[in-house]
Amino acid sequence: MENQTLTGLLTRIAGEFPSRRAISVSGKFDLTYARLHELVETAASRLVSAGVHVGDVVALVFPNTVEFVILFLAVIRARATAAPLNQAYTSEEFEFYLGDSESKLLLTSKEGNASAQAAASKLKIPHTTATLSEANAELTLSPTQSESNPNSVTKLTNEPTDVSLFLHTSGTTSRPKGVPLTQLNLAASVQNIKSVYKLTESDSTVIVLPLFHVHGLLAGLLSSLGAGAAVALPAAGRFSASTFWSDMLKYNATWYTAVPTIHQIILDRHLGNPEPVYPKLRFIRSCSASLAPAIMARLEEAFEAPVLEAYAMTEAAHLMASNQLPEDGPHKPGSVGKPVGQEMVILDENGVVQEPQINGEVCIRGPNVTKGYKNNPEANKAAYQFGWFHTGDLGYFDSDGYLHLVGRIKELINRGGEKISPIEVDAVLLSHPEIAQAVAFGVPDDKYGEEINCAIIPREGSDIDEAEVLRFCKKNLAAFKVPKKVFLTDSLPKTATGKIQRRFVAEHFLAQISTAKVPKFGA
Repeated sequence: MENQTLTGLLTRIAGEFPSRRAISVSGKFDLTYARLHELVETAASRLVSAGVHVGDVVALVFPNTVEFVILFLAVIRARATAAPLNQAYTSEEFEFYLGDSESKLLLTSKEGNASAQAAASKLKIPHTTATLSEANAELTLSPTQSESNPNSVTKLTNEPTDVSLFLHTSGTTSRPKGVPLTQLNLAASVQNIKSVYKLTESDSTVIVLPLFHVHGLLAGLLSSLGAGAAVALPAAGRFSASTFWSDMLKYNATWYTAVPTIHQIILDRHLGNPEPVYPKLRFIRSCSASLAPAIMARLEEAFEAPVLEAYAMTEAAHLMASNQLPEDGPHKPGSVGKPVGQEMVILDENGVVQEPQINGEVCIRGPNVTKGYKNNPEANKAAYQFGWFHTGDLGYFDSDGYLHLVGRIKELINRGGEKISPIEVDAVLLSHPEIAQAVAFGVPDDKYGEEINCAIIPREGSDIDEAEVLRFCKKNLAAFKVPKKVFLTDSLPKTATGKIQRRFVAEHFLAQISTAKVPKFGA
């Protein structure tokens, strides 16, 4: 049973490695596995004493702090459901997320969050703050500092079917969908991540990504804790390029995981302001958006570690496929590797499995996959067909069994019947030495139905112009894939996790054009 629940797995690890470092708050203090376990059990009993029942949803609005980690684990230990939320949401957004998840309690840091509190107050959801001042201090929960009864938690047995985590998809086309993930989903995903990257108690990482997102939470934090490895949280509670490498060195990091945007920030800093010394890393992991082969090559050259690109989604409790460590096989630029811990097929629209090299929809099934969206029969009907969960991604397996993604089915650009993968255009743009970031996207066109445009951020000090971008594209892309228009910019709209969503980029630049009274595309 212990390997079928995340809580059981973490309890076993705490017993195996009681005196090993589990979590560090940079520059402040460390917690051993025994101390973390004790804090989680105490916090769970406090929550139960304060009226949190089995199945209740508890919203957590925190930076990347130790209080978040303890309370997240305490909520699921109490057989309740943790719903981590982005601190940057507006009151209206908080109102939607708190209401949609049916949260019964809002937990925040001592500083609180005005927007979340305003939304909670409107929905009559009580608010509690949490503070841990030092490793040996008590975790203070205010105003529920009631006497806890340790027995209230010891008699609670975590079940594989308990819904432990509730997240929303980022929703490329419609309102966000609620994704419930069980103890079994989380435990299976942690085991998958541990196995493919061979994470052990000798490993150490610095958390780069927000813990309200499945990438940072599962791949960075929970998989490390599930392996007896060590995790460091940046002092600022979020990623900082200026302290990243000093934290990596200080805590003897052996790897890190990030989205391509952050890899580019780390790379740009290295090129402009290199560190005197870098840690010896086993690997660098990239996930959550496509990593251009040119960026992968630059990262590997700069930091002398293999860069392993992976493929994941919230509905699969994160990991679905990954490139392997060098001792287990090649890692292929432009591929997201092989399926990890679940079945994966490429299906056509009739549910027929496709041969290697043939495009179709990537479909999965396994113990890490959600059983369905919350209160959304339409989305469930579309997502679960032919006995598989449909990811909405288009891709193919090569003859070695490596998955190559072509793009989101809804993001493919259909130019007069020619289907163009924006990922392919991104990769070509990013191979130009003077382009730092790039994204291709479709725009409406009178003649072709859709036309391709792109937005680029030039490297610092570059004077690259639209003509040079187009010349480069014409040399490296088929004529119908060459962008019709190039936007040069110093920033691109991104999600809270640093992910570039093409739809937002397209809307952003189309809005600029319409306000400038420029003639319509294709006119």
